[in-house]
Formats: sequence, C-alpha cells, structure tokens
Amino acid sequence: MLYWTLIFLVVALVAGLFGFGGIASASAGIAKILFAIFIVLFLLSLVFGVVRGA
Repeated sequence: MLYWTLIFLVVALVAGLFGFGGIASASAGIAKILFAIFIVLFLLSLVFGVVRGA
C-alpha cells in the first residue's frame, strides 16, 4: 500500500510540474488517503503484535 501511495505522489508531482492542477490535486488526495490507511494498518499491526507477545 505504501508503494501505491508513492506512485500517486509521483503522479501528483509530475502533473503539478506540467500544470495539470486537477489531476495533481486528485492524485495528491488519493496519496494522502492511502498513506493514512497505511499508517492505521501499521499501528494496528504493532498493537496486535505487542498484545500477542505479552
């Protein structure tokens, strides 16, 4: 999932560089959402790993 976040971030940067504002903002929004989901899943994985190990 982090891979897709980076892909959308690169697409947003390239689109912004070439002046495609709508595509850049949409790609940046998708990247932000995917990154937030990645962080939540990562934290849940850490919590469940600690609980199972205890």
